[in-house]
Amino acid sequence: MRPMEKPNGNLILIGLMGAGKTTLGKHLAQMLGRPFYDSDHEICTASGVSIPTIFEVEGEQGFRNRETAMLKKLAAEHNIVLSTGGGAVLREENRDCLRNNGTVVYLHTLPEILLERTRYDTNRPLLKVADPLAKLQELYTARDALYRKTAHHVIESGSYQNTVNRLLDILKSEETAAQSA
Repeated sequence: MRPMEKPNGNLILIGLMGAGKTTLGKHLAQMLGRPFYDSDHEICTASGVSIPTIFEVEGEQGFRNRETAMLKKLAAEHNIVLSTGGGAVLREENRDCLRNNGTVVYLHTLPEILLERTRYDTNRPLLKVADPLAKLQELYTARDALYRKTAHHVIESGSYQNTVNRLLDILKSEETAAQSA
């Protein structure tokens, strides 16, 4: 069995918006020599429009339908690093798809930290509200248990280098487990 054979060898990052999934995913993919995919970016590329536009035209349900289709497509790849959208875990079929097609890591981050990281990002339709911190707290309350249920590993998304080191430790332990199996 090759490293990260779970079963496609994929590393999948989940968590709330601003947890660092895309930034860390790109970095890890480069370090590991693997392709990197951001499911939200792939949805935009496939549809030709931005996520806020999809939300405006199709509503959240329309976006979630596109997300499910894209996750199925990307999870079928082999040995990739995948960053998912924050709401990817809302559907059971998405949770099952991710969990069954790679090693899933939940980048746990508190809402107050997420607010600092996303404060100036205009591409987050769910945060276009009067009180973004309250919205992040609401999302955290609703999704934390789903992230934990989906993830094989949970790590604190703190300092960048510590998070990278922790992800590398997880990869090494996965490789060791695969070799001894």
